[in-house]
Amino acid sequence: MVSSEQRRRQLAREKYERQMQARAEAAAKRKQRNAIVAGILAVVVVAGVATVASGVFDSDKKKDTKAASAAPSPSASGKQWAAEPAMSIDAAAKYTAKIETSQGEVTLALDAAKAPHTVNSFVFLAGQQFWDNTKCHRLTTEGIYVLQCGDPTGTGRGGPGYQFADENLEGATYPAGTVAMANSGANTNGSQFFLVYKDTQLPPSYTPFGKITGGLDVLQKIAAGGAEGTGGDGAPKLPVNVTSITTAKG
Repeated sequence: MVSSEQRRRQLAREKYERQMQARAEAAAKRKQRNAIVAGILAVVVVAGVATVASGVFDSDKKKDTKAASAAPSPSASGKQWAAEPAMSIDAAAKYTAKIETSQGEVTLALDAAKAPHTVNSFVFLAGQQFWDNTKCHRLTTEGIYVLQCGDPTGTGRGGPGYQFADENLEGATYPAGTVAMANSGANTNGSQFFLVYKDTQLPPSYTPFGKITGGLDVLQKIAAGGAEGTGGDGAPKLPVNVTSITTAKG
């Protein structure tokens, strides 16, 4: 017999997965709309300009031929790049990260061996100060136990302008201390990530790329403060502002 607590947790998980599905559908619609816009641009502008405009909307097929280390273009959400950064990390090396927030410091050990593209992107964005002075926009305290950060717009819809493929999903689990990528569907990783502060059951759809090595108590303090709104899912009541994220090799 299913207890009321088990049922509540099941409903919370289903709510989280419905929200992720809705984001995936919204992303697909945006992609289709962008493709139409790109097609119109191709008709009305010269060929060289059209090539640049349509390139912004290309996905995985051109990842290997475009480097994101080119000069970023300004936008409402800050720096943006047309494709994921060229591989610059050593997948055999160890990398660490330090997240400085208004509620305390969280440190991570990054798993470059199992998630090289994810760690490479994380290191790149940290080096660009992409997350400096941003906020963690989502806290879930029922069924799913995560703090979600990494969106420079603070809306849950922002990113770095590029997406990259999932990694390390086979047999993926999300115990307390996991750091993983948030997404809007398969292979739509960008800059948003979540920190698991309590054992969480999720389908293996979110790339785990490291472990929390310090500051779990900071996350638990934030969680204890609760989430705005109802259902235990919303902005954290204790504001979590990311001052900086830095990474180091070794």
